Amino acid sequence: MRIAMISEHASPLAVLGEAGGRHTRVAEQATALVREGHDVRVYTRRESAAQPDTVSTPDGYQVCHVPAGPALRLPGSELMPHLGEFGRWLAGQWRDGDWTPDVAHAHHWMSGLATLHAGRRTGVPVVLTYHSLGTVARRQQGAQDTSPPGRIGYERALGRAADRVVVQCQDEIGELVRLGVPRSRMVLVPCGVDQEVFRPDGPVAPRDPTRRRIVTVGRMVERKGFQDVIRALPAVPEAECVVVGGPPARLLPADGFARRLRALAESCGVADRVKLVGAVPRAELAGWYRSADLLVAASWYEPVGLAPLEGMACGVPVVRLECRRHRRHGRPRPHRRPRAAPGPPGVGYRDPPAARRQGPPLRVRHGGAGPGPQPVLVEALRRAVEHGLRLGQHGRPDGPGPGLTASGGDAGDPPTTPRLPAGSLGP
Repeated sequence: MRIAMISEHASPLAVLGEAGGRHTRVAEQATALVREGHDVRVYTRRESAAQPDTVSTPDGYQVCHVPAGPALRLPGSELMPHLGEFGRWLAGQWRDGDWTPDVAHAHHWMSGLATLHAGRRTGVPVVLTYHSLGTVARRQQGAQDTSPPGRIGYERALGRAADRVVVQCQDEIGELVRLGVPRSRMVLVPCGVDQEVFRPDGPVAPRDPTRRRIVTVGRMVERKGFQDVIRALPAVPEAECVVVGGPPARLLPADGFARRLRALAESCGVADRVKLVGAVPRAELAGWYRSADLLVAASWYEPVGLAPLEGMACGVPVVRLECRRHRRHGRPRPHRRPRAAPGPPGVGYRDPPAARRQGPPLRVRHGGAGPGPQPVLVEALRRAVEHGLRLGQHGRPDGPGPGLTASGGDAGDPPTTPRLPAGSLGP
């Protein structure tokens, strides 16, 4: 089958650390489809005049750079004016070129706009994966949400117009049903992990054998919660914190958020125990997970959230925090101070395989606002170091360890917004 994957700004060729989870999902999904015998092309916007029209990847799929707007890297909030050009280019290629897909899979709602535009004009069926939703982004990020106006209305219209909608979890189904997307259009395909790469055995990144290691992974953005982990570090003096992600190591000194993290570590008196690694090749990421005694995923808001799954696949204990959605006077509240949530008490570690079967021994939930160290996160780290990080008893790093998790979430009803009119992207 010929499969077109449209990812307007999340190129599968992007460097890990600077890219987000969607870049990874697109690349790995394209690779998996090629292995199943399909002919796959990924369409993404040209961001540099030096980029070739087409790149053939070692994994067997092609990446096509679409000329839509200036050949510059643009933030997502500035892409809307160029989606019509993107869609028209796709339609022309599929109608007049030598390769027409049997199906087009759009990743993200902006890709959906361009793909639906092309699909309507060429008869190509359209499948949509949102990856993140405007209702959730607005609720979680409030004034910091940079989504273009009308995003929620476009997402509603796209869900009704697409032939199928691929959702990644039950929460997303609930959000979309409240938005007005028919449940009959949805197919649930949860996130997965490449177990050939992320597994308990394999190379391990170098580490100081005299210290416990806490690893946290993600881009250099505030919502990843790295600052919360650093604020908690004084409570676990025997541990170091390694932050993997962001720009390459040589560019970290120029990164504003990386400088803020280093300044915070200085003010907390833990600068000697905080290490910023920067971006690493994906093939090496598993080695950083395996080097950890504990993986902490402290994001305030996380549309994709691959790191906890990858860490658990590598056999690493995981503390994962999710935002619980609250409203005060109709506005989102900041999600900064974790508090205990109902769940099994304590961090009692068992035999690792049994621990993974029995489920999470600790749950932590965000909710409420307030500055300063995060009490429950501090307690989770301290107790994990005291009890769970006696990993020599479990044969680490060769054997897997148990996981810690967190849960949360209710959702408010989205506001009513107009449907996307036919032809709104131009002729």
